Amino acid sequence: MDKTLKEFIHYLAVEKGLANNTLSSYNRDLSFFCTYLRQNKVGNLQEVGSEQITDYLYTLQAAGKAAATRSRNLASIRSFYHYLFQEKLVENNPAVDLQFPRQEKKLPRILSTQEVVLLLEQPDERQVTGMRDKAMLEVIYATGVRVSELISLDLGNINLEAGFLRCIGKGSKERIVPLGSQAVCQVRSYLTGSRPKLARKTSEISLFVNQHGKRLTRQGFWKILKKYARQAGIKKEITPHTLRHSFATHLLENGADLRSVQEMLGHADISTTQIYTQISKNQLKYVYDRSHPRA
Repeated sequence: MDKTLKEFIHYLAVEKGLANNTLSSYNRDLSFFCTYLRQNKVGNLQEVGSEQITDYLYTLQAAGKAAATRSRNLASIRSFYHYLFQEKLVENNPAVDLQFPRQEKKLPRILSTQEVVLLLEQPDERQVTGMRDKAMLEVIYATGVRVSELISLDLGNINLEAGFLRCIGKGSKERIVPLGSQAVCQVRSYLTGSRPKLARKTSEISLFVNQHGKRLTRQGFWKILKKYARQAGIKKEITPHTLRHSFATHLLENGADLRSVQEMLGHADISTTQIYTQISKNQLKYVYDRSHPRA
């Protein structure tokens, strides 16, 4: 099983060009599944039927795993068996007819415009790290890029004169995203006043670097964001994706069309973007209920 799983992950990386985070997710899900099979005396992947997969999903449910997690696991198993079937390693895909667990559509948590402003005011620009942090927060809110896309930016990915950045999203898809004037100003200040002091080697091409002069990590950005959220007194649970959600919602609230927001976010399917219209409607209802004398 382990050898076949490694070959599948290699196939996803080479043939499908999936991102490292996606590969890790597949590997983690399928490793747990293979461990479950071995614990239940299933000797090889050919012996697996829909009953074993269904039992595994029930095991995940009993362990308190959310419907979204169980759906992702089923999708991973289905993809795995599709590959095995293509390679003639099994006679059929036992997961192909299984139903995905019904999921509650939870609306993403967002910050209000006032909370975003408060957050962006927290970094101390008198410090080299504060100047960098301010630039990062401005960029992620101005563009809605994912945190993985933010930290992957190189110096050549940003054009301050034209006011845009180029990032590589899921599936290695490239997109161009406009960069607002305030973000341009902050990045320019960072590049001239802060980055030269942080980046110890002139050969370093990463746009945002840590105190060791290396590319900033996801964990590093997470800690930075948490720190400033605490300083700002924001009580909501906040993640890097919260700023992406806020970016999309605030654009729609101010008249942006759905297709443009979809393109800026890099969503393959517009239905993924449509959830933000629901947030906008909820916000309008909240304002109405709070403000109208006969609400």
